[in-house]
Amino acid sequence: MSIAPLAAVPSVHRTAPVFRGRIGRDARSGHYAVPHRYRLHLSTACPDGLRLAVAHSLLGLGGSCPVTFLPAVPDCPGGGHSALRPLYEASAHHYTGPALAPVLSDDWSGRIVSTRAGDILRDLDRFPYEGRTALYPCDQESVIEAVERMCAEGIEEAAQRAGKAGADPAERAAALDVLLDTLGRLENRLTGEDYLVDDRLTAADVELWVTLVQLDTVHRCHLDASAVHRIAGHRALWAYARRLATHPAFGRHLDLDGISRRHHGRCQGLEAAGAAVQILDWAGHAADAGDASRG
Repeated sequence: MSIAPLAAVPSVHRTAPVFRGRIGRDARSGHYAVPHRYRLHLSTACPDGLRLAVAHSLLGLGGSCPVTFLPAVPDCPGGGHSALRPLYEASAHHYTGPALAPVLSDDWSGRIVSTRAGDILRDLDRFPYEGRTALYPCDQESVIEAVERMCAEGIEEAAQRAGKAGADPAERAAALDVLLDTLGRLENRLTGEDYLVDDRLTAADVELWVTLVQLDTVHRCHLDASAVHRIAGHRALWAYARRLATHPAFGRHLDLDGISRRHHGRCQGLEAAGAAVQILDWAGHAADAGDASRG
């Protein structure tokens, strides 16, 4: 499969803490992949938290790396969580920044390993396992990284620019073109295919699915109805999103109310006509996932 990365576009970054530890493959790394040592702290209303929750379930790590779920709307200034403050203060002397999620912590030391979602996801894939497929198969790493860039730049950032209040109409139209071009390329890839890479679930599918959730539940609220109808016209892409939503590892983590509350708590943009044009019935598909997990 050939997925060419898009040209770089400006990114919008949050205020980032400096916790960038990695889990290695053996004891020489300091932090190594051993069961019952690490803990995830996340909110599934946050895209990074949702990615990690889905990956954690796909990897079957519930018994070896527990998860502490945080409220959808942070309760501290700067988007921080009061529940994470002790970890931050134990990990950095006189730390004054926001206690942001997600966090991977070390229960042995009571300190933070990492707050970088992409690194955490890759490190979870290093935990010992039997009989499961890796989310980052070594022969497909570059393809998965290309998909991640497409989602970040061609969908997430393009959708933000296309719906930005007060932006020049030409700039919004150009951003919409980038968004539609990216969706078209992914549509072509998924026509007749179940997954993006090598006919199996990988981190690329986790990335794209969460990005599509955000596109339909958050970004479309700032687009006009015509744009949303054009986005919805990628039938293979949305059929893929719908199918994954019925998978227990995906759908059971979908907190639609939390996503909405988080969006309205952070967003300063204007609602547009596209807000009324829901593409998928996410609640219905998530309910199907719950039924499947109980079955």
